[in-house]
Amino acid sequence: MTLFSPFKIGQMTLPNRIAMAPMTRSRWAYPDLVPRYYAARADAGLLITESTSVSPLSVSRPHSSRMDDDSWVPRWAAVADAVHAAGGRIFQQLYHLGRKSDPTRLPAGLLPVAPSAIAAQGQIEGVNGPVDFATPRALEANEIPGIVGQFAEAARRSDAAGFDGIELHGANCYLIDQFLRDGANKRTDSYGGSIANRARFLLEIVDAVSAVLGADRVGVRVSPHAGGDGISDSDPVALYGYVAEQLNARRIAYFHLVEAIGYGVPKRSPPPGTPLLMPVVRKAFAGPLIVAGGYTRASGDQVIGEGRADLVAFGELYIANPDLAERLRQNAAFNEIDRPTVYGGGAKGYTDYPTV
Repeated sequence: MTLFSPFKIGQMTLPNRIAMAPMTRSRWAYPDLVPRYYAARADAGLLITESTSVSPLSVSRPHSSRMDDDSWVPRWAAVADAVHAAGGRIFQQLYHLGRKSDPTRLPAGLLPVAPSAIAAQGQIEGVNGPVDFATPRALEANEIPGIVGQFAEAARRSDAAGFDGIELHGANCYLIDQFLRDGANKRTDSYGGSIANRARFLLEIVDAVSAVLGADRVGVRVSPHAGGDGISDSDPVALYGYVAEQLNARRIAYFHLVEAIGYGVPKRSPPPGTPLLMPVVRKAFAGPLIVAGGYTRASGDQVIGEGRADLVAFGELYIANPDLAERLRQNAAFNEIDRPTVYGGGAKGYTDYPTV
């Protein structure tokens, strides 16, 4: 089996095992361009949208993606319809930024929320220039069901918009990730301390969105090695092994693991000697496993051929190469990415890359 072998996820039969990874593009100032962008990439077996906020307290760049009120349903429906018309399949990624929300864009001067009052390291682009991440407000236990409900409501909207399913963003140091890892979660209640308690928030969200969509339309993405903002965990093998076991019991659509295959890739690679999580997840999770992290056609074919994963997600390559699946099939050259246009702008660097 290779990247070009068919595969089934839930009720969908994918024509290949290539996924387009979720990538923030911040183009909603031009809503007519967004359906064109996604439809142009419909030759992927599965498209996953950019991270889409479920709450007014989850805000970052201007013109980023949202699904926190019903006004977004028709805008996203145009995307789902365009992808389906082009023969593709698409999941919407849902998330909450938590402590990484932009404090200068929050309503009425409110603070970001998080499991604990621990600020992320680094800065975010504020309204008037870069600012330090704010020290967040620790969520009260009685507030957490409300956030779980926001994910469920966003899943309902995704369904109304016609998406084939949703992916929960438990990666990249955002709110779900902040609850999972003990470097960011210092709670002493039922959402902190033990691995089971720290995973409770994610699993409650999985159960809530599964009640809306069915578990076979729900995926989960994690990035155990992400740590650019100071997040960490004392025992990632035990943590993600437990998470994989629990998600396996819930029979979700897929588990999406971000783990760079080679060391030395800036921002993505774990330090040398770090235990790799792919074999841990593969042993605990019997469903479809998507892997991401610097893959090529050769390494993608290898990881699938050896049975270590079922799909391979490509990120940056899909920004500059809308026909990436065909380019991989032909072993064709790739377009160069125009980095200044990655996060925001208009058609330039978004819908104007040439095909092979």
